[in-house]
Amino acid sequence: MPYINVRITDEGVTKEQKQAIIKGCTKLMVDVLGKNPATTFVVIDEVNTDNWGIGFEQVTELRKQQE
Repeated sequence: MPYINVRITDEGVTKEQKQAIIKGCTKLMVDVLGKNPATTFVVIDEVNTDNWGIGFEQVTELRKQQE
């Protein structure tokens, strides 16, 4: 019973993109480990960019610097 937790920033990921992530993660477990897709759980957590840091900076600030 695999449990896969995917964390991404909350920057406009669509329902369709999330579905693709769920399908892709599940397929990986089936193909690589032979797991049953009916008992493979995928959870997507969306994290606000203020709560995600790289190095010394919040992702929110890093995104502003890239504009």
